[in-house]
Amino acid sequence: MEKLVVLGAGESGVGTAILGKQKGYNVFVSDKGTIAKKYKKVLLNNNISFEEGNHTEAKIFEADIVMKSPGIPDAISLIIALRKKEIPVISEIEFASKYTNGVIVGITGSNGKTTTTMLVNHILKKGNFNVSMGGNIGDSFAQQVAEKNVENYVLELSSFQLDGIETFAPHIAIITNITPDHLDRYDYKFENYISSKFRITKNQTAHDFLIYDYDDEVISSWLKNNKVNATLVPFSLKNELEQGVYLKDNNIIIKYKTTYKIMGISTLALKGKHNTKNAMAAAMAASLLKVRKKTIRESLEDFEGVEHRLEQVLKINGVQYINDSKATNVNATFYALDSMQSPTVWIVGGVDKGNDYLDLMPLVREKVKAIICLGIDNQKIVQTFYNVVDLVVETVGAEEAVKVAYKIAEKGDSVLLSPACASFDLFENYEDRGNKFKQAVREL
Repeated sequence: MEKLVVLGAGESGVGTAILGKQKGYNVFVSDKGTIAKKYKKVLLNNNISFEEGNHTEAKIFEADIVMKSPGIPDAISLIIALRKKEIPVISEIEFASKYTNGVIVGITGSNGKTTTTMLVNHILKKGNFNVSMGGNIGDSFAQQVAEKNVENYVLELSSFQLDGIETFAPHIAIITNITPDHLDRYDYKFENYISSKFRITKNQTAHDFLIYDYDDEVISSWLKNNKVNATLVPFSLKNELEQGVYLKDNNIIIKYKTTYKIMGISTLALKGKHNTKNAMAAAMAASLLKVRKKTIRESLEDFEGVEHRLEQVLKINGVQYINDSKATNVNATFYALDSMQSPTVWIVGGVDKGNDYLDLMPLVREKVKAIICLGIDNQKIVQTFYNVVDLVVETVGAEEAVKVAYKIAEKGDSVLLSPACASFDLFENYEDRGNKFKQAVREL
């Protein structure tokens, strides 16, 4: 009986353990931290042996194969030692994909991947496809393969999940955009992070598709210098394309074998240029899967949006409060500030991942009247912007940040939580940060 060791007992780890057990592996789960109650219950119910609070190397080195949770860096000594012993270390996505014949749409990118994943899922559901969504969002892909194995999977894939693939090949891959993010995990080398994202297409064939942002210079230059086997289907806001999705007279046009209009952008449920791009990518994927034009259009018109992404919380005394806690990098915050139409009190900060805030300077000058820092170490933010805005205040909690914003904001202003940073200094994750912000707004 082959031995599968799972490192990390979160969503992907526990899902892999369940699938591994079902497929006849001897499974052992090891987590260096404390395993959450709900996951421990699942492991106990499934009779899967586990340890928490440490990694027992003797047990781990008995593995025939190791599944590493995306949160564990490649650079830790345990992973290096496993690789030296030539024990394969893979991701949940790699492990689970071997056990399904479902059609996979894999979506990656620095920003927009959650929205695009949810859009594709929404369109396919509306088109009566047998479909399930997972990966970096919602339920573990491995657990879904174990429990319901559907015909179509829409997977949001982070670069960390892609780092652990060997043979995984989605039928349709989408790269929404690539901007510097998570550089702390890639030796602070942007090119390492770029290669990581492009792993999504490395095993694709000419019968598969790569949908990507034609206007993104990072993507375009990589494609010029590297061979890709997949059929390329770009989308663009600026250029009319030979093949792909583009805008003509503010209509979304798909050109692949035939040319047809999907819809005008004014009726899209999600506003802003970046959301038009997300809609184009999703429409292209759905079209390749033969979803009817009418279904695609209706789905893009009635989509509800993503929690913690430019989510309008409440209007109080004429001030709109907006939760964009999901903006964990500079580029996501760039989109948020770019979409603001009124003077903005901007709540920013957290764990900096090697951010360069200078990209935001023109938008901050134009739109931001005050900055509220929400983090333990705000030095870089303060240094970058103290000359540009009249007021910079430091806070150490969502409630305090919202109270300060309430004092500063005047009728007609907006208060925007768009942190451009990870949340782990003060919160469990970006959802926790967004929920605490919304709670504080409701209590004003």
